[in-house]
Amino acid sequence: MDSRPTKLDYYADMRSLVSESTVVSFLKGGDDGRSALILESTIFHPQGGGQPADTGFITVGDGEAKFAVEDVRSRDGIVYHYGHVENLVGDGVVEFETGKAVHLHVDESRRKLNSRLHSAGHLLDMCMKNVGLGLEPGKGYHFPDGPFVEYKGVIPPSEISNKQKELETEANALISKGGKVSIAVLPYDEALEQCGGFLPDYIPKESTPRIVKLGSNPGCPCGGTHVHNLSEIISVKVSQIRTKKGVTKVSYTVG
Repeated sequence: MDSRPTKLDYYADMRSLVSESTVVSFLKGGDDGRSALILESTIFHPQGGGQPADTGFITVGDGEAKFAVEDVRSRDGIVYHYGHVENLVGDGVVEFETGKAVHLHVDESRRKLNSRLHSAGHLLDMCMKNVGLGLEPGKGYHFPDGPFVEYKGVIPPSEISNKQKELETEANALISKGGKVSIAVLPYDEALEQCGGFLPDYIPKESTPRIVKLGSNPGCPCGGTHVHNLSEIISVKVSQIRTKKGVTKVSYTVG
């Protein structure tokens, strides 16, 4: 099997939900019955970075064979599209041979929701600073079933209720104002400048990080998908703030 990394087309273009690619390998169903398609390039976002995988379907030719994409994962730079073949060609042979041209279709509603949740998580990072909470961002979980962002440090219990209201008010004010969300893959030094002089230690200095910026605010490294303007988040509700063992957890939803 070709071990070259899969080209991530959504890295540069998060708006496209339809694209073309070429089959590298088709791995027939394992113990769970799912098969996997490996392509030269993909617009499907694999699960990772706190964001769920895209779903959708992939077809050959004029739809003689259709592969329903139920999950997407990345291992060692190779993206695996997991799912099932839904319809076959006339003789029952699945035509996903190496070198075949295929058409990719990402589920629009799922992608948009995942992007809104992910951007809302980044927006809360900004708002934490704006309301006087200079806590360092940690883990983010941007799944529909209970999204949250965590921060190193705690908020005094007597301030939590007021800060929860301030955080929600600030987030919705920025959403109402709107602002372009930009993405760029940059040399390390440029990325460092775009991120206000700070990049996490896990970003190698010889790398070219992908930086996401919300409006004119400092950027941060991120491999996920996002809205194109803050107004597309629509609204944010901060449902709960909890502190435990030196960590503050901010739970939220989008409208």
